[in-house]
Amino acid sequence: MIALIQMWIFLLLAVALLAVEVWALINALRFRADAYVAAGKRTKVFWGVLTGVSVLLGFLSLPYPVGRGGSMLFMIAGVVIAGIFLADVLPALKRVMGRAAGNRW
Repeated sequence: MIALIQMWIFLLLAVALLAVEVWALINALRFRADAYVAAGKRTKVFWGVLTGVSVLLGFLSLPYPVGRGGSMLFMIAGVVIAGIFLADVLPALKRVMGRAAGNRW
């Protein structure tokens, strides 16, 4: 019984973190390439690939039969990448693009 509860909690956590990683990827792809340069945050390709890798890691951290089997290392690495983008890069992009572009979605 306890193992079943733990499995469901882990599944819910993995799905929630995957949603955050997908949100970071969508935000990384929606801004123009020159906004990244203007904000001083590498390039759009760099952050697109990095957040794409975070989504892949998040998917692989999902428990078996959907993902690879629930590796906490993949889960942590993916959410750290997405967190850096969402906490550092996204606010800088919103400042560069102005308030209207940052609130499109």
